[in-house]
Amino acid sequence: MTLSIWDLVLYAGGLFVLFLTPGPVWLALLARAVSGGFHAAWPLALGVACGDILWPLVAVAGMSWLVSEFAGIMTVLRWVACLMFLFMGITLIRHAGARIQENSALLRPGTWAGFMAGIAVILGNPKAILFYMGLLPGFFDLSAVTKVDVAVIVTLSFLVPLMGNLILAALVHRLRALLSSPSALKKVNLVSGGLLICVGLIIPFS
Repeated sequence: MTLSIWDLVLYAGGLFVLFLTPGPVWLALLARAVSGGFHAAWPLALGVACGDILWPLVAVAGMSWLVSEFAGIMTVLRWVACLMFLFMGITLIRHAGARIQENSALLRPGTWAGFMAGIAVILGNPKAILFYMGLLPGFFDLSAVTKVDVAVIVTLSFLVPLMGNLILAALVHRLRALLSSPSALKKVNLVSGGLLICVGLIIPFS
């Protein structure tokens, strides 16, 4: 491996700063964690982390043409994600007064659906695209990296956002567990539905 520990620490720090910057991923994760708890949020966090694997691979390979070739597919993914989050948000607002147990199927559309939503959000996230395609070459000399270096970079790109998003989802889940008042639950559901709708509106134009 040609990368130094300091290079990897700096890169991990950059990934952490990227995680701390609010964006579509945060909105989606918060909305799902508040409405469905950790069970609803972890598939999205995993999907985001898996989607994050793509961008460093593209940057390391130096295949900027891939982005233009896949531009149409990414546009489709953005609109699919847009419709998904709009539907989830509107449904949640319509059933804002329902108890979580009664409305669990609507609040948690499934592990696979949450996972794919995470992938769709990260593939359409301009913040992630700009970071990996624009800033990654500033951390490493991509023309000299080895296969082991690439594996380490990809592993960090997967683990840092995954751990950050899982911790965030767990914290939100803990706060959600404290909400026992029906009126408070209704307000939370309305806010969550609004956040989901915001995600749906942001994704296709970001």
